[in-house]
Amino acid sequence: MPRRDGRAIGYVSWLQRISFWSGEDYLALDDLYVTGAERGEGVGEQLMQAVAEAADGKVIRWEVAEANVAAQRFYSRIGATLVSKKIGRWQRK
Repeated sequence: MPRRDGRAIGYVSWLQRISFWSGEDYLALDDLYVTGAERGEGVGEQLMQAVAEAADGKVIRWEVAEANVAAQRFYSRIGATLVSKKIGRWQRK
């Protein structure tokens, strides 16, 4: 967890998963957060590099909301491929 002056300025979490489609292991990025004051300072890239090291060559997958344009710009800037998909949700009442 990166820190500045003793306080956390960001975090990243992920899970190792197996794809039922391909049978391959991959890392599912759960959350990436950088405090507002630290955005644009390379903290997000450092966190993504930590994930890449943990992935050890495996694919890293995640979802980003269509409305989160800033996150999409960040991911594109670091070389990620963003693909569209529809996510279904259902809650039986």
